[in-house]
Amino acid sequence: MSGGGPLNKHMTGVSSSYHGEGAPERAAGETTGTTHPGLVLLYAPNFEQFHPAYVFTVPELIIGRDATNPICVPEQAVSRQHARISYLDGRWILSDLGSRNGTMVGGRFVGEHALGHLDEIRVGDAIFKFVAGGAEHYVRHRIDGAIFGERRAHHLAELVGGCQMDFIAGDVERIAPTELSCMVLGETGTGKEVVARGIHRLSGRRGSFQAINCAAIPHNLLESELFGYRRGAFSGADRDKPGLVKLADGGTLFLDEIGDMPLEAQAKLLRVLQMREVFPLGGTTADKVDIRVVCATHRDLYTLVRDGRFRGDLFARLNEHAVRLPPLRERKEDVLLLARSFATRYGAPRLSFTFSVLVALMHYNWPFNVRELESCIKRGIALCGGSVLDAPQLPDAIAEFMKGYGARTSIDSLGPLSHGGPPPPFSSQPISQALPSRRGAPTEDELRELLTRHRGNIAAVGRELGKERMQVHRWLKKYNIDHEKYR
Repeated sequence: MSGGGPLNKHMTGVSSSYHGEGAPERAAGETTGTTHPGLVLLYAPNFEQFHPAYVFTVPELIIGRDATNPICVPEQAVSRQHARISYLDGRWILSDLGSRNGTMVGGRFVGEHALGHLDEIRVGDAIFKFVAGGAEHYVRHRIDGAIFGERRAHHLAELVGGCQMDFIAGDVERIAPTELSCMVLGETGTGKEVVARGIHRLSGRRGSFQAINCAAIPHNLLESELFGYRRGAFSGADRDKPGLVKLADGGTLFLDEIGDMPLEAQAKLLRVLQMREVFPLGGTTADKVDIRVVCATHRDLYTLVRDGRFRGDLFARLNEHAVRLPPLRERKEDVLLLARSFATRYGAPRLSFTFSVLVALMHYNWPFNVRELESCIKRGIALCGGSVLDAPQLPDAIAEFMKGYGARTSIDSLGPLSHGGPPPPFSSQPISQALPSRRGAPTEDELRELLTRHRGNIAAVGRELGKERMQVHRWLKKYNIDHEKYR
């Protein structure tokens, strides 16, 4: 692949140390074994010129435009030696080196910053996340879905994403043909039902897939929905009705939000799993069933078992294999690929995204996960007509979240260190005060002066004016200015 600078001396052993077993936990940040911290690329306009990940195997690395830097960011808006990452007192410290356009962490300019797991770093127009461990597992997966080498998963294309989702999909493919009961764990909107349907599709079971949300059905009706009833079992039961357990005979029963199932229903479900038979309400004989159970929850079932709100024996039956889905905020390297996938799904395969939109999509923490991103893209397509998605088409929640983006911190977020050092090279003023305030369009002379100062870099001009790049391009067109002449 095309690289962002010679990294071999800093990535020794990356290829040989890439092992499939145990990857998702380490890719999600655990620092067990010989895994390394590093930077994972979330987005850059010229992302093809970057490595998907930069692994830290030396105690100090320089980020900058110079091709000899361990982490090269090939953009004019980036200084030749822009920032330094060094290991000090058990922490990785990011230090700006007096760069022309500054270094950002979490949407704010910083001078020095002690990096925490999943911190979002922006240098020029390149956005990375810091991972405390497992960086080497990301090096094969590019943000547009390209992969260097063989995928672990070959059949579960529904799980869209890079390193973490490839491992999870490979895990699902291995256990799908077995008879193991599976528990899918994850926050709301992470794709738990997608995994359950994938398990059923790859299981080879000939029966149907039956799903029920245990939290959406009143407790007094849940048992009849699951186990069915006989005619005359209660007032209004004028005919026999098979429950979902019976309908799933030979197939898969998916119990969503299993943590909300009442204790009485839990006891009856346990009997179904143990005896492989179901008693309908009002029935005198049992019906034999052959079912595979997959359940899902966003709750902490260990805590529920400890508190007596979930049966431990049922938990043991259901938890023969667990699939954990990470929240979207922990896999933002998948946002671009997911956004493109949703655009195709909703009839806009050629939808493009402005840089300001992609910055917002990477910075926002997606409390409702992939489902929220899907709604965002679907809404944006309707508003923009399926051509170019720009910031005004983003939901209010994202616009509100971005209001503080680009602020300058008044102090650095290092905490006490054992060494002194120069003061941060930035003004402590908010960015709106530190940069020129321009309510209207700049004059032609002002725009040419800015282009000269920033060597034709549109992003840098936009940052100084407090405007999006699209607006700067409109002014260039208005004044018939070719910014390439200033590079």
